[in-house]
Amino acid sequence: MKHLRNALPIFFACAAAAAAQTSPEAAGVASGGARTVADLFRSCGWIGWVLAAMSVFAFADMCYLFATLRRGAVAPRAVVNDVMDNVSAGALDAARKVCDYRPGPFSFIAMAAIDAVRGLPSPDVASVTSVAEGEGARQAAKLQSRAQWLLDVAALAPMVGMLGTVLGMFEAFRAVGGEYAVAAKPVVLAQGVSFALVTTVGGLFVAIPCMALYAWFRRQAARQTATLEALATDLVIALLSARRGAPAAAAGRESVR
Repeated sequence: MKHLRNALPIFFACAAAAAAQTSPEAAGVASGGARTVADLFRSCGWIGWVLAAMSVFAFADMCYLFATLRRGAVAPRAVVNDVMDNVSAGALDAARKVCDYRPGPFSFIAMAAIDAVRGLPSPDVASVTSVAEGEGARQAAKLQSRAQWLLDVAALAPMVGMLGTVLGMFEAFRAVGGEYAVAAKPVVLAQGVSFALVTTVGGLFVAIPCMALYAWFRRQAARQTATLEALATDLVIALLSARRGAPAAAAGRESVR
């Protein structure tokens, strides 16, 4: 996490350095010397602020995904063990209280399955499994949608950068056709094109890490979804076994009396 916090500023610094190296003459004409990252960022205009906002949003979403797309948040072992122990003992109310106390994807699936077993007059494997699968599909969709924001940023950032490039080149060609002398026009054109390309580089340096992180988080979501499916199957089996064993146990206690 400590290394990832500085990833996006480093990407922007590399983008600015690459843009400065591609046209040092234009940079020298504009300021008489080497340009800083702040100067390159300011040259992007409002496009730079849009890309910066997108990078901040992507970083916040990345931190959120790191906190939520893990086993401890999706299906905590302590919650799973408590729920399974209570279900095996026939204490469905206690199992549901555990889920209420520690809400999460597994807890929501467990509550849906417990409510189905207690609410249906004659619960069977198909009906309880259908309820658990329905809630599991909703929880899996939530896990996948959290990572989808990174894909959206990765798709939009290059287009925003290209928009800045087109606008920058439009301004550069318009300046060349204006009041500048013939000898100065190539320099003005090179300067405008050079700084117009900075927005494209910035958009790519926002999009590339977002795409890579999306691929990683998508695999994490798929892994956690598979874990939920396995736990839901075990839970349904435990619920039906406890429901069928309850009348037998009650009859045994009556015969002892």
